[in-house]
Amino acid sequence: MIMAMKRINPKDTPLSKLHSYLVGAVAPRPIAFASTIDKEGNPNLAPFSFFNLFSGDPPVIIFSPARKGRDNTPKHTFENILENMEVVVNVVSYNMVEQASLTSGEYPKGVNEFIKGGFTQVKSEMVKPFRVKESPVQLECKVRQVIPLGKKAGAGNLVIAEIVLVHINENVLDKDGNIDPNAIDLVGRMGKDYYCRTSGNAVFEVAKPLSKPGMGIDRIPASIRDSNILTGNNLGQLGSAETLPDETSVNEYKLLHLSEIFSAFSNNKNELKKQLHIFAQQLLTNNKLEEAWKTLLAFN
Repeated sequence: MIMAMKRINPKDTPLSKLHSYLVGAVAPRPIAFASTIDKEGNPNLAPFSFFNLFSGDPPVIIFSPARKGRDNTPKHTFENILENMEVVVNVVSYNMVEQASLTSGEYPKGVNEFIKGGFTQVKSEMVKPFRVKESPVQLECKVRQVIPLGKKAGAGNLVIAEIVLVHINENVLDKDGNIDPNAIDLVGRMGKDYYCRTSGNAVFEVAKPLSKPGMGIDRIPASIRDSNILTGNNLGQLGSAETLPDETSVNEYKLLHLSEIFSAFSNNKNELKKQLHIFAQQLLTNNKLEEAWKTLLAFN
């Protein structure tokens, strides 16, 4: 299939249109629900989706309160950070996303968005800004550096912040003490008014080749690699295997688990291959990599 590609030159594209393309493509993005305080002690709370974790040691996050597109003025969050160089970044779960969105309104300086959004202020231990009680994870941070990226409307301001204390609601931890993605139920920002919910069927696992690299898609036999059934993701799974099953184990698997397929389609090799590839795909969906390889190799 020939895909028509639209070419976008940022220099020739209106900011609103360019922004729409970029936030639609670079997604989903985690949300930094940033709590700050001004020099008079007024709390401020606002969500920012230009945000991520960038270092483990030291633990550093970066988010960007960009200059407003309408009038090219800085966000109150940005002004407060320059005054105090402290921030609490609260994560946003599904059960609070509507409230968090409400705080993004352009309220006058000095208005407390904790009250506007119906959130509960919790005193922090190592920084002045308050934490959001309703957030399942709250990160107290000292700002190490602020890097303005430009002076035009839409220009970002990178806030590089070191995490000095982490608060985690124990209800989102699994039996091993790790954060359970279904329990924390985070949301991600997409383009336009779209969000995604990172729990349930949206959560899946992809095994990483940490200790030893997989053999790669180039090592997969062409008869399998050129399958009309297996997808690129399926081939990626197959290529993550370090070695192929030996002939003896393939034959044993064929006798024990594939005999019905071979019997049903023994007179039609093309259909037999198709059915074996369909079955292998089902096995891959259930993360049964070795069984999938044995199924595919049984045809060769």
